Amino acid sequence: MAHKHHGAVQEVHSKELPAMNEMNMTPMIDVLLVLLVIFMAALPLAQKGIDVNLPAETRTAQQQQVDISQIVLEYTPNRQISINKQDVTILELEDRLRDIYDERNDKTMFIAAAGNLRYGEIVEVIDAAKGAGVEKVGIVTEGMRAAGAAGDGLTGAE
Repeated sequence: MAHKHHGAVQEVHSKELPAMNEMNMTPMIDVLLVLLVIFMAALPLAQKGIDVNLPAETRTAQQQQVDISQIVLEYTPNRQISINKQDVTILELEDRLRDIYDERNDKTMFIAAAGNLRYGEIVEVIDAAKGAGVEKVGIVTEGMRAAGAAGDGLTGAE
């Protein structure tokens, strides 16, 4: 009896593949992409910030008249602090603000600081204000002071 073949009549052999000297990058790229997704998902949880109320637009000098009930803290380039034109040191700042805000309903303070001060110095003042009970801190920008140079009390040009 003859031998029956089911399928191919000829037997085909392939040549032997040479060994590769390069590393397979696909698994490493997969791992990096997974790590990237994990860090991107965890990033918003690690962010901290301070809520500040920035002005929506610059008002005219007539609209910027200082209300006597507003508390304005000025921080000069030579690191002198004053609250409504009364000098205070950084060490007594929190106690002084606590005395002011204990009897006030409006717990808003405005900070007019020099542009050359370091961010950490401003944050130190904001921390003291928050510790004294200030709920809202408004930042008076240099542009606002320049627009209100007509003597409204918020300018640094006096």
